[in-house]
Amino acid sequence: MNLEVLSISDNQELQNIVIDKIRELINYKNLEPNDKLPSERMLSDKFGVSRGVIRDAIQKLEFYGLLKSMPQSGTFVANVGAIAMNGIVDDILDLEKPDFKSLVETRILMELKTVKLASLRRTDADLKKMKSALNAYSKKVLNNENAVQEDLLFHLAIAKASKNSTLNTFMLSITPEIITNFAKYHVCDDDLAMSGIEEHTAIYEAIKDQDPALAREKMKIHFKTLYQYCYSK
Repeated sequence: MNLEVLSISDNQELQNIVIDKIRELINYKNLEPNDKLPSERMLSDKFGVSRGVIRDAIQKLEFYGLLKSMPQSGTFVANVGAIAMNGIVDDILDLEKPDFKSLVETRILMELKTVKLASLRRTDADLKKMKSALNAYSKKVLNNENAVQEDLLFHLAIAKASKNSTLNTFMLSITPEIITNFAKYHVCDDDLAMSGIEEHTAIYEAIKDQDPALAREKMKIHFKTLYQYCYSK
């Protein structure tokens, strides 16, 4: 599994402009729930931005339940009233870019839940993916190479094994930003990477043994440095 390192806020401003224009279009044309939006190409031409930006904006509105896409059919207004839709869009546009510490804190809270669920729901295929990520991490560390990406891929494999698509989506959305900022904020000392092998292995074994309490405890131990970063300053 490859992980492309991109900032989640690279085109945030452009996305917000498009989101606002889509909202204006829905209001201007008095579109009702289940009415179809113009195609991505038409919106791209109308708003003067790339289809990629249009797609990202639509996906965000889908995420918040304001639009719904159907394969081979197009994108439709969701079953949300105009007042609620406008209020939610206002909230989306007012969202501040999350600071790095809040991202790390969110990751801790989510992973203490996903590791318990993964212990209960993991399959043999999930264990295979975790083991592969663990081996890749260990190899990098033992070669004195930076293993931040491999570290997070191990945790993403756990999130996927939780079988909770919402938690998995949240993890995927915050991971690129965490990767790009780990070194910048000096969260973890390079010397801790070696102990990370042992900690990852302990987490993996607890999940393999389907022991959710132990898995959560091992994850808390693994997050000791992150706890200090979030709560000691």
